[in-house]
Amino acid sequence: MAEAAINYAAVFGALPGMVALLTPDLKYADVNDDFTRLSGRTREQLVGRYLFDVFPDNPNDASATGVRNLKASLERVLTTGERDTMALQRYDVESAERPGQWEERYWSPVNAPVVDADGRVVLLVHRVEEVTALIKARRGAGGGQTRVLEAELYTRARELQELNERLREAHAREREVALALQEVMLPAPGGVGHHRAAVRYRPAVGSLNVCGDWYDLVDLPGDRIGVAVGDVVGHGLQAAGVMGLLRSALSAASRVAEGPAQALEVLGLYARSVEGAESATAVETYVDWDTHTITYSSAGHPPPALLRTEGTVEFLDQATDPPLGARPDHVPRPQATVAFTEGDTLVLYTDGLIERRREDIDVGLARLADSLVRHRTAAPEHLADAVLLELLPSAGATDDAALVIVRL
Repeated sequence: MAEAAINYAAVFGALPGMVALLTPDLKYADVNDDFTRLSGRTREQLVGRYLFDVFPDNPNDASATGVRNLKASLERVLTTGERDTMALQRYDVESAERPGQWEERYWSPVNAPVVDADGRVVLLVHRVEEVTALIKARRGAGGGQTRVLEAELYTRARELQELNERLREAHAREREVALALQEVMLPAPGGVGHHRAAVRYRPAVGSLNVCGDWYDLVDLPGDRIGVAVGDVVGHGLQAAGVMGLLRSALSAASRVAEGPAQALEVLGLYARSVEGAESATAVETYVDWDTHTITYSSAGHPPPALLRTEGTVEFLDQATDPPLGARPDHVPRPQATVAFTEGDTLVLYTDGLIERRREDIDVGLARLADSLVRHRTAAPEHLADAVLLELLPSAGATDDAALVIVRL
């Protein structure tokens, strides 16, 4: 039996409760029938107009916070791509029949994103339940004591919302400090020795899930360099601090170790003594131009990619071991060696570049390989920019990402 066609416009119009679709610049794109009926506004008075031009704060109430609270909630949805449920709001509305007179209204709003294929928020679903009649009915039924309880409930709801706002502001400040700390601790962009390299770090947008990713490039004896990336479980200032400790320890170990496996063994032993370093991942590579080889070892990290000049990508996954500090007893880590030719490109990265929610990691690896092949003739700096542009969501990633590209 053929499936019946569904008239989604009719479904939207008939949805119970007040529902509006808002554009990212907070203009009404559409409203359902209950929205026009309960708000006292026609579609012509709503669609295409800025939300807060239609519903401003009550100018007669100096304590009105409806516009500020609703705008903050909608902006959070735009930034994070996640649903935001608001506390009970008093948001007075100007009477449609008696301009200049304001009616006391109480609302329970929920705001949710509509995203496109790239994860970008293209519409906002603004759903509100008007509870004014309920509150007024309870006031009348319960007399003075009920009025006191209702006022107390509303006051507590506002206090919780204000506390959440202060917490968000504190998290934002911590994020800024953590990013500044990380920027100081990571090596400056540029090559290592006379070899060309590009490095990038992109923090997650609107999230504290930042500052755990790191990279390192060091000169080694002979015509060799060490290139590493890593990822600390955690976020914020703690992750930034742990990141700095692990990066410095691996940088020092790389200069004296016989190979990348031994360098990671030393780092793993050190990680056991660092709170917050549990289950951190890292991959270390030694690039040797005298022998034209790359020797590598991975501690639970996504495999480096070797972009060949002829247009193929080889993922270096033959020396993979559990994350740092994951084993109770010390076990030597594996390492492997692969040959390269002049003009090949070595690419190291963290999982924020390739992983997406509800998607197999192989899909992300294939996406990376495809991008590298298509831009293989670009210089490292331009290649890094192209890869980030194509792989990171246009609205911002939910996890930070580090990327190192070395032209061999």
